[in-house]
Amino acid sequence: VKAAFLKPGISLPSRAGSQLQGTPVVPRQSRRRKSVAIAYEAGQGDGAEPRAHWEPPRWREQLQRIRQMRSGRDAPVDEMGVHRCYDTSAPPEVMRYQVLLALMLSSQTKDQVTSAAMLRLRRRGLTVDSVLQMDEESLGQIIYPVGFWRNKVKYIKQTTAILKQKYGGDIPSTVEELVQLPGVGPKMAHLAMHIAWDSVAGIAVDTHVHRISNRLQWVKKETKSPEQTRVALEEWLPRDLWKEINWLLVGFGQQTCLPVNPRCSQCLNQDICPAAKRL
Repeated sequence: VKAAFLKPGISLPSRAGSQLQGTPVVPRQSRRRKSVAIAYEAGQGDGAEPRAHWEPPRWREQLQRIRQMRSGRDAPVDEMGVHRCYDTSAPPEVMRYQVLLALMLSSQTKDQVTSAAMLRLRRRGLTVDSVLQMDEESLGQIIYPVGFWRNKVKYIKQTTAILKQKYGGDIPSTVEELVQLPGVGPKMAHLAMHIAWDSVAGIAVDTHVHRISNRLQWVKKETKSPEQTRVALEEWLPRDLWKEINWLLVGFGQQTCLPVNPRCSQCLNQDICPAAKRL
């Protein structure tokens, strides 16, 4: 099985060749052939069967119905989400910085509050240099009442200093580097890649995506955190849907599949949602 994970161009060293000069032992040769066949997980070579691909039952139908419910694009995330918070006329590196700041502010905060805070920041000229010149008290007054605003003031100042020193005022272009910044988690990093860099490196999973994925049983077994949900979804969800799924489920979670008292009677998936009968 280990052979399935070899890098392209690298093959296991063959010891069978040393036996070709003599009389091979049939049982040992047979065992070796079987071990090579197992290495082909996708059913390529030696007649190996492909590994079964798990996916949730009726997920395509559920997804299409969610698309139908989201067709109005009138949820808070549509009108005041991070993709609406930055200055589209600013230089590219400034736009990317503003995207990252909006994401940092959005944690544990409603879109309406994040949008208002970003608007106040932009009125002050929201750039790396302007934030570095701003004292923490002033920054706190501007972003209040976003959730955990005192911590976010510190994270924003620390992250902005790193961006200035290490990235020339721009933001990193990889998830690995983004999550190293103070106050930036996996969800923010993946959304930053989507919005700022137009690159799909993974699925951005927040509390809405986490909750709904478990309710629809889009995970093999119940997950306990958004990061566990991200890993579970990426194992089966087609990659061309990775960028869309966050936007769809966040708005769906804001309007219909609420955390408390979900509006199952208004949901088109009521008859095929595993959670609808229990809620």
